[in-house]
Amino acid sequence: MKQKFLNVLFSIFLLFSLLSCTGKLDTGTMNMSNWKQDRNGCLGLRIQDVEELRSIKNSFLASYNQEIIKTFGRPDRVELIDKSQSFFIYFLEPSDNCEGKQEKEPLKVLFRLNAISKVSEVTITRLNP
Repeated sequence: MKQKFLNVLFSIFLLFSLLSCTGKLDTGTMNMSNWKQDRNGCLGLRIQDVEELRSIKNSFLASYNQEIIKTFGRPDRVELIDKSQSFFIYFLEPSDNCEGKQEKEPLKVLFRLNAISKVSEVTITRLNP
C-alpha cells in the first residue's frame, strides 16, 4: 500500500517537473543576441528585426511567460492591469530610460498575459497598454 502511494506520488512529481520545463521559442531569423544586448531599445538593434517580428508574432500566442523570458530576456517593463492580466513590454525604439529626450512615444512590442501567464495577444504599437 505504501509503495503504491509512493509510486503515484513520484509519477505526479515527474509529470509536473516535465510540464514546468520550458524552452526558447522559435524566432525565425531574428538576431536574439542583438535583441538581448539592446535593453530598452537604446542601441537601435531591436528595430532591425521589426519586420520579422511582425511576421511571426502570432506564433507566440498561448506561450507561457517563462518561454517569453527565456526567448527575449527580461522584459523592459511589466505592467499589471488587474489581477487577471499583465503586459510584458519590450521597446523596439529608445525608451525614456535611454539618454536623450524622446520626442514621441517609442515603438514597442506588448505581450498580453492572461491569468494563467499565457500570452493572449501580441501587439507592435506606440500606444501604452
